[in-house]
Amino acid sequence: MSRLETTDHLEENTHPTLLITADTVCLFLHIAREYFKYHDLFGYILPTSIGIEVAVYQGIIREKPSSKEEARQFIKSYSGGQATVVGSVVVTNLTKGIRKGAWERSEVYFHEIPDEVIDSLIEEGIILNVAGGLMLEHPLTLPFVDTVIGTADHVMGLPRSLTEKLIQEAL
Repeated sequence: MSRLETTDHLEENTHPTLLITADTVCLFLHIAREYFKYHDLFGYILPTSIGIEVAVYQGIIREKPSSKEEARQFIKSYSGGQATVVGSVVVTNLTKGIRKGAWERSEVYFHEIPDEVIDSLIEEGIILNVAGGLMLEHPLTLPFVDTVIGTADHVMGLPRSLTEKLIQEAL
């Protein structure tokens, strides 16, 4: 879990904007570009799509839970409340060297989540592998989702319409 840095000179009623950068994305794109200099994939343009996603709760960035205890804390905090998902997509056309990127934000509002459901999710263990322990599409979680502002595919990992838009721009 990481904390967002804040400054003393934020304007009143503003919300912090999260900018995510990843050296690993840049490294991957560099390696892929070098590979495709020497390996033409049947003459096709190959756009690569990288998505990075985190959950944000009360200004705190939540990546994958590091333990069952942290997963329990995450899910209990969403119960009857809200979580924000911030994700970024970078699409690179390796043939033309064009890179396009953007970010998107969605909000998920939850009904109260019973302790038995939280226990079952944690015992199953799959929520330990997702940002913020937040798995919208899980059959145990879905009945407790009140409202999604944004798109479900974004919350689940990769915003399809944003990715398609960036691919078109990069072609």
